[in-house]
Amino acid sequence: MPEATLSTRDRLIHSARYLFWERGFAGTSMAELLANAEVNSGSFYHFFDSKEALLREVLDGYLRLLRPIVIEPAFAAVEEPLGRIFAILAGYRERILATDCRYGCPLGRLALEIDPENAPAHALIAQNFRSWIGCVCECLKAMKDKLPPGTDLDALATYVLALMEGGVMLSRSYRSVEPFDRSIAQLREHFRLLLQAGTKSP
Repeated sequence: MPEATLSTRDRLIHSARYLFWERGFAGTSMAELLANAEVNSGSFYHFFDSKEALLREVLDGYLRLLRPIVIEPAFAAVEEPLGRIFAILAGYRERILATDCRYGCPLGRLALEIDPENAPAHALIAQNFRSWIGCVCECLKAMKDKLPPGTDLDALATYVLALMEGGVMLSRSYRSVEPFDRSIAQLREHFRLLLQAGTKSP
């Protein structure tokens, strides 16, 4: 249930964020959403003209919360650029363990579930992914001189995101954090080899 101190609009967003993550967008009925938020349909339509409009607000919220909730705590804990990347990933590992390996990235789930024809929602999901990639790119740019010349930093950051999403998905299916850990171990080896190649470059 949402916090009683939240406004009606924020209760709807809070409930949608939770239910869309737990049950999926299609799997969340309007009745369940209203009950969880403890509001009536009239209040809902005062703020949103459809469930799709609420979904877009949820996706906007993920975009706004990425840095304060996911990125900044990781950056505050570690100063070294590569360490910051792995600190971000460690945050997802903590979520996997905290949910008994039932955690699924909410954006990843929505990306797979939302109808491809829902262009506004997919545009926001893509914007969220690009922002995540951009944060990892910040770290890569800070260590660019240590990487082989010509390294495509955006592609490398995209690879990190794909690995994280895949590791989370596998851990949820396997009900074990092991697939995520194995993926991260391979990423560490990938970076080790990149940095080793970088030191040999003229």
